[in-house]
Amino acid sequence: MASDNDIAALIGRVALRDRAALAALYAAASPKLFAVCLRILKDRADAEDALQEIFVKIWRRADRFAAAGTSPLGWLVTIARNHAIDVLRARKPVSDSIEESRDIADTAHDPETESIIKGEGRRIDRCMEELESDRAKAVRSAYVEGLSYQELAERHGVPLNTMRTWLRRSLLKLRECLDR
Repeated sequence: MASDNDIAALIGRVALRDRAALAALYAAASPKLFAVCLRILKDRADAEDALQEIFVKIWRRADRFAAAGTSPLGWLVTIARNHAIDVLRARKPVSDSIEESRDIADTAHDPETESIIKGEGRRIDRCMEELESDRAKAVRSAYVEGLSYQELAERHGVPLNTMRTWLRRSLLKLRECLDR
């Protein structure tokens, strides 16, 4: 592994658009950055793709590296880590309606089953409309996006226990509506 001074010098040369320096930086840092990507993404092909995209970012952002007081390898690892997390986030589908999220999860039904499922989706959407707007958004965020109670409380600016109460009461109202 190259020293911090060697890596800093290579980043400086990359900032000047030196392709040979980029190749040398890749040779020096790619094993470490690949390991970071693989640990986060847990898939070799995804980690390889991410590594290529990371070096494109390094090529574009090398002029932003400030050598004074900053670890060059730390700077590279931060870029890799943030990119890998962005890739993970991009994998997770976010849906605005419960029916859309159901469509993503399972589309291999016969027409009769599809009709029943769509009817149920419409019933759920109709019942969701009976909830107060902020409560309905909290329910969708919790059960479609998978947000935690704490994340929901912060998003809506309410105490944690208030959010728990909102969700519990909203689910009771939904059950009551669906039982009609």
